[in-house]
Amino acid sequence: MSYLDPRAGRAPGDDTNVPAPYSRHSQPAPPPWPPQEHTPPAWPPATSQGWQSEQKPEQQLEEQPEEQLDASIEELPITEQPVAPRGAKGRRRAGRGQKGGKSRAGRNLPAAIGVGVTLGLLVLASLLIERRALLAVLVAAAGVGVWEMSKALTGAGAKVPLVPLVAGSALMTGLAWYEGPDALLVGLIVTIGAASLWSLADGVRAVRRDFTATVLTAVYVPFLLSFAAMLVQPDDGAFRVICTLVAVVLSDTGGYAAGVFLGQHPMAPKISPKKSWEGFAGSVTAAAIGSGALLFFLLDVPVYWGLLFGAAISVVAVLGDLAESMLKRDLGIKDMSNLLPGHGGLMDRLDSILFAVPTAYLLFSIILPS
Repeated sequence: MSYLDPRAGRAPGDDTNVPAPYSRHSQPAPPPWPPQEHTPPAWPPATSQGWQSEQKPEQQLEEQPEEQLDASIEELPITEQPVAPRGAKGRRRAGRGQKGGKSRAGRNLPAAIGVGVTLGLLVLASLLIERRALLAVLVAAAGVGVWEMSKALTGAGAKVPLVPLVAGSALMTGLAWYEGPDALLVGLIVTIGAASLWSLADGVRAVRRDFTATVLTAVYVPFLLSFAAMLVQPDDGAFRVICTLVAVVLSDTGGYAAGVFLGQHPMAPKISPKKSWEGFAGSVTAAAIGSGALLFFLLDVPVYWGLLFGAAISVVAVLGDLAESMLKRDLGIKDMSNLLPGHGGLMDRLDSILFAVPTAYLLFSIILPS
């Protein structure tokens, strides 16, 4: 015992107000830190031992067992978690505060605009410089679309015969370009028959299993896209294709703008949660107004026909987008592929055009019969 101890010379137990210096079990457990109550505790704590009133909070925190300290911190609400000192470096949660260039629609908007402009310039150049180049563009687009469809359907258990479908895509596009709609229908039948014979190598059961997927792919991609080859055949065919594509672009742009700023009522939440009725109204309005002006100046079509043309193209473009969204939802995929940055796959760009091109071909046959 040190001579500085005030109990020097006394027998143990003479002073009951002062605890024994080496008896740790006689001391009450210090209060947990940080305090559990929202109100700040009184400091120094009121205790019967005078020497504990001079103990600092840092000392109490150090003497508290590590397990008890961790438990007390984990029980605190989020707003009461310890905050790092100002200027200290800490870890940021992944994705927090990072925009990553994505728009409210969940897409990389700069990349999407860049890819869309590039594709549009490619089609425009093929129409205005060398029209026959459009045939090569259509054959390539149909082949890539068939590949993406076969890849997506394979994940659902269907084995789509890729080789005969790609060859049939080129056949249908060429027949539509040179011979017209009757030859296009013959090309579709030949393509489906060749694909069925290709599947027959794996047995009759494979033909029954893959027939529906084969017909869907052949009709959905090359057959519908081949109407663009017939749409461009008249003398003003280039302007007809341009008016159709511009109507689709205006529909997408008007729907996006109206949906982002005004969208409140979901249109088809189980198929495409981001589409709203306000966005649909914006699509129809933008496409109708733009087409009314465009058809009047490029094709000398009365404005009311242009308004009807734009509204009809917008409706079928939205239906085409919803149809592919429903297909992707059934297949359990988000995009057909990752071929185009900001867009996904080529089919994610052709979904509206595939329904719009046959509709435009039918409408122009009524508005501007050759």
